[in-house]
Amino acid sequence: MTTKKTASKSSWVDPDDAPELTGEFFASATPSIGGQEVTLEEFKASAKKALRGRPKGSGVKRSTTVRFDDDVLAAFKSMGKGWQTRMNDALRDWVKANR
Repeated sequence: MTTKKTASKSSWVDPDDAPELTGEFFASATPSIGGQEVTLEEFKASAKKALRGRPKGSGVKRSTTVRFDDDVLAAFKSMGKGWQTRMNDALRDWVKANR
């Protein structure tokens, strides 16, 4: 026979219950970077330098379609994330050695 399970407490908090952030709140805030207190000017300069989005590429790579044997592809993929970069490096090493 199945029994009714007791309800668990909800961890959801209504975002409308959050206090409004006023100018007074921001005026009393202490700027910090990595937990270390900094001046407002240092904070603004750091915020301008912060990189957002996808990192810029070298601009010299070209997309192409290449077919590899399953065992070669599996070997590179088994090494985890970055397998395409490692494959590119291996091919570059081969080109340098065979010029």
